[in-house]
Amino acid sequence: MPQSTHDRAAELHNLAAHAHAAAATAHGKGDHLTAHELSKQAREHSTNAHTLSEELAAEMEKSSKR
Repeated sequence: MPQSTHDRAAELHNLAAHAHAAAATAHGKGDHLTAHELSKQAREHSTNAHTLSEELAAEMEKSSKR
């Protein structure tokens, strides 16, 4: 699997962390609607990062058995 896939997974993990932090800030300011939307975005980024990481691990395992 190309390095760019690993980079994309790392990027998605970073985006999720940023969205979680932004949601916490919005929640702390009483902006619950924005916090909710940012939390949903963070969950989506986390899910995508997890899926991509699993695919990357499976591909690496396959290539190591060759």
